[in-house]
Amino acid sequence: MKKPRLTEGDRLRIDDGLRCHKTVYAIAKELRRPARTVMREIRSRTKESNKGAAYRVSNRCVHRMDCQKMHICAHCLYDGNRHCRFCRQCNSHCDDFVEDVCTRLSRPPYVCNGCAEESKCVLRKRFYIHLAAQKDYRKRLVETRRGANITEAELLKFDETLYNLTEQGQSIHAVMACHADLFAVNEKTIYRYVNGGLLHTKRHDLPRACTLKPRKAKSVEHKVDTKCRIGRTYSDYLRFIQQNPGLPVTEMDTVEGVKGGKVFLTLMFMPYGFMVALLLSAKTSANVTEAFAMILRRLTVRFGDTGGFEIFARLFPVILTDNGTEFSAPSRIETDVEGNCLTQIYYCDPNSAFQKAHVERNHELLRNILPKGTPYLESTSFDALTQADVDLVMSHVNSYIRQSLRDRTPYDLFTAAFGTQVAELFGIHAVPADDIVLKPSLLGIVQKTRNID
Repeated sequence: MKKPRLTEGDRLRIDDGLRCHKTVYAIAKELRRPARTVMREIRSRTKESNKGAAYRVSNRCVHRMDCQKMHICAHCLYDGNRHCRFCRQCNSHCDDFVEDVCTRLSRPPYVCNGCAEESKCVLRKRFYIHLAAQKDYRKRLVETRRGANITEAELLKFDETLYNLTEQGQSIHAVMACHADLFAVNEKTIYRYVNGGLLHTKRHDLPRACTLKPRKAKSVEHKVDTKCRIGRTYSDYLRFIQQNPGLPVTEMDTVEGVKGGKVFLTLMFMPYGFMVALLLSAKTSANVTEAFAMILRRLTVRFGDTGGFEIFARLFPVILTDNGTEFSAPSRIETDVEGNCLTQIYYCDPNSAFQKAHVERNHELLRNILPKGTPYLESTSFDALTQADVDLVMSHVNSYIRQSLRDRTPYDLFTAAFGTQVAELFGIHAVPADDIVLKPSLLGIVQKTRNID
């Protein structure tokens, strides 16, 4: 019989046992759990700490005992009269810095709890704290159970039939009764999908729905991989960037015209400020995955297999995006069909768009040409646009000088790093400064007035 999950009380006993110098095997015996379960719990829920030691410089370099370097900094705190290994800024300035890692962290118990040297140790530490471990467990549990438990293929299987018949005035119950073989979920679940906007059938298509006041409920999400955020949170991203300083980041987002219509997939290449927009037929993970596959195909056709993969890796060393359902299949983007790693994807915290501020800020220029709706004006629909129209918009946006780039254009900075051929693959070309238009007139768009009764 499968044993239940570890409880908060179990985690408290693990924490106490580690602080009392008990071995992992002794703790597992007390909990009547396999030692492997306790080891996995400790290793997966430890928290890193930069805690140093009192009255000691936190020098974590493997050469700290015998290093004789001096004058590493241009402005030395000690006027150049002491060895740099005694300075708290040594690790961040020395090019030969190699971090020393405690061997205790690579074998049981994998943490610093109960270590006799912990108060004197200057190395990076890891601790198992039962409250933090329980909070992390609850967070993962909620994330893995959130959203619609159905694949896109299963949705598409009955979506068209349901839409066609509800358009003819039939109810959902009647459709499901006549086509029971198409539906793997119950009637109430279909109503949740309709109210959540996952299907082409909308609430106003149903015979009696418009006469009933809708209940207040959270929107339904459809995540392809419910565990996609595990190991890809914003904290994981910061840790990855700290381990790989200077690595350029590509910020990813989507821009929606009208609900249920075409959308833009926007990719902001930093530090160049260069943004690409790809027109997608719908806001789904399948379309996002296909967009990246198309980019890779174009690069390999133009530059060959080796050159194409190399440029793709330079363009997308790491991707930061939000928690939209269209980005819920990261493994399909991170690896190719042969399983080779192409990039790394990380997610911002919920409701924290400021963590990818560059792409959000650039959307304002995009919205100058394709305005959002207001209480009196309708939103601009993207359904009539083509990729050529989108490329024209982005050519004007990327040719616009930025004060943050020292009065240079994103196009100039990007082509200096990657060449004009890569920009042309994205459909972007330079536009003279006096010809740049950042208004709806660029595409001949006239915003419609809302009908207000």
